[in-house]
Amino acid sequence: MRIRAAVSATLASAGILLAGWQSGAHVAGTASAAGSTAGTTGIAGGSVSSGSAGSAGSAGSAGSAGSAGAAGSAAKAGGTFVGDVVQTRFGPVQVQITVSGGTISDVTALQLTDDGGRSVQISNYAAPLLRAEVLQAQSANVQTIGGATVTSDAYLTSLQAALDAAHL
Repeated sequence: MRIRAAVSATLASAGILLAGWQSGAHVAGTASAAGSTAGTTGIAGGSVSSGSAGSAGSAGSAGSAGSAGAAGSAAKAGGTFVGDVVQTRFGPVQVQITVSGGTISDVTALQLTDDGGRSVQISNYAAPLLRAEVLQAQSANVQTIGGATVTSDAYLTSLQAALDAAHL
C-alpha cells in the first residue's frame, strides 16, 4: 500500500510540474512571438499595421520605478497601442487599443483564432463581448467568455501587453 501511495504522489507531482512547464512555455512563446513581430504586424484581411511590440521582458519583471513620469504622460497623451501576438492551438490572437485622455476608448481585435469554421464562430461571438467588458472595466481584469476560454485568455493576454505599452 505504501508503494502505491508513493507512486501516486510521484505521478501527481509530475502532472503539476508538466502543467507549470506548459504554462511557462506559453508565456515564453508569447514573448518570442512578440520579439519576432516587432517591426510590422500582419493583420487578417490583408492590411498591415506598423507598430512597436514594446519590451517583451521577462515574465517576472515589474519594470523600473524611474519611468513612472514618462509612463503617465504617454497614457495621457493617448494613441494606438498594439498588443503581442498570442499563439493558441486554434490560431493567433492580437489586440490593439486606442487610448484617449488616459482611458481606453476603443479595442480592436487585429487577429482572432481562425482554425476551422467553429473557431471562427467562437471568435466572432467572443470578441464583441470581450470588447464591451474591457471598455467598461478599463482593464484586462474581466471574465473570460464561456465556451471561448482559449480565445478569451489569448485576447486578454494581448490586451494586457497593449495596456503595458500604453503604461495604463
